[in-house]
Amino acid sequence: MDGVLVDSEPLHKRAKELAFGELGLVLPESVYDGYKGRPDRTMMPEVLAIHRPDADAERVMQRKKEFYEQIEHQLQPVDGAAEFIRWASGRYRLALATSATPRNRGAALTVLGIENFFESIVDTDRFHRSKPDPEIFQVAMRDLKLPPEKCWVIEDSLAGVGAGKAAGGFTVAITTTFDRRTLADAGADLIVESFAELKTVLESTFAGSLT
Repeated sequence: MDGVLVDSEPLHKRAKELAFGELGLVLPESVYDGYKGRPDRTMMPEVLAIHRPDADAERVMQRKKEFYEQIEHQLQPVDGAAEFIRWASGRYRLALATSATPRNRGAALTVLGIENFFESIVDTDRFHRSKPDPEIFQVAMRDLKLPPEKCWVIEDSLAGVGAGKAAGGFTVAITTTFDRRTLADAGADLIVESFAELKTVLESTFAGSLT
């Protein structure tokens, strides 16, 4: 969802910067890039263990949450995302697998107006091991009762591409967060620049079939 359906990564990054800033921490861009697509409960304790082991990770995560909610009104959809979901829902079975909390997931889907288009929704309440572990996608596949080879996984992050591949799905990377070369190096099976391009690929690949 984050980085695929909604352009929330800049807001999450800003909220983390503010929370870490209260501890006097200023982290390089590479740290934030390395944790894109992974939940706060993974990123923040790991970072604090290295840079501020004396800090209360739960408190810092709470502060990040508070900062995010203050700027959440700036949330914007990825271009064409909602339209693509509405189009795809009449042709394919859809699951949403996200590292967002239930609260943030609900808020984002409300912004997009697509709350009711998914047969399965997997958020942080339903998995334990973060990407690149495949668990999040395996849960969604089990919900749909589909084997991995019948599933396309749409991702924007390197951890997400790794998780999709590890789950056995055909993994599509969209260039909303990383460039084509970086996503190709991560192992994506297909790379698209937009949802319009993905729709064209699907129409040509499965012409006449509702798979």
